[in-house]
Amino acid sequence: MSRRSVQSPTPRVKGGGILSPTGFLFELTGGALCLDFVNTVDNRPTPERTELLRRYDDLLSWAVQSGAISARQAAVLKRESGRWPREAQAALDRARSVRETLFALFSTAAAGRRLPAADLQALDAEMGAAWAHLRLAPGTGASAQWTWAGDVGLDRPLWPVLRSAAELLTSDDTGRLRECAAEKCAWLFIDRSKNQSRRWCDMSVCGNRDKVRRHRQRRARRPRPAIKPAVAPARS
Repeated sequence: MSRRSVQSPTPRVKGGGILSPTGFLFELTGGALCLDFVNTVDNRPTPERTELLRRYDDLLSWAVQSGAISARQAAVLKRESGRWPREAQAALDRARSVRETLFALFSTAAAGRRLPAADLQALDAEMGAAWAHLRLAPGTGASAQWTWAGDVGLDRPLWPVLRSAAELLTSDDTGRLRECAAEKCAWLFIDRSKNQSRRWCDMSVCGNRDKVRRHRQRRARRPRPAIKPAVAPARS
């Protein structure tokens, strides 16, 4: 079944994302835009890895749902992708490449290890390209605000993701980064629980699956009752 772009913000969904009559609804439970972007791969550590950004339209759909771009901007980019299909494919390939770099960095941070210099350099190069589109604009009252210049660049959905990644990597929240403990998941999230003991990206999905798995393992380890041999009736 094909998936159509969702052109308006949608409520948060659980369960890894679902197909709906209006398109694919992505699960946005990472706690940061960049983590929700990294989590557009299901079953990452398994041979059944599922790519959720199969087409450029899927990237636009995710960007609208996550708030990275507006529905109006998505409509502009959709028209441009139709005019320039090769460039749109290149933008999608680049987005996937950046996603894998971000996963390597955030997964390493979640494990409490030193960040790999090569991945940081690759991310820094991508950020430089995105930063060229960042502008200061009047805000409310006497303040200013950051804004992005231009809606036509096919890489536009990636710009706020890169900014989010820079903010997360340089914040205290790196100490709260977690990777889902489920064997088949590896989604990333910020643990904002009171005692910082959250283990699952979604308790209703990965948490319950783990409970079922551990229950089956416990049952398998239980000793089976010995079967007494049948006693033949005595002959008269």
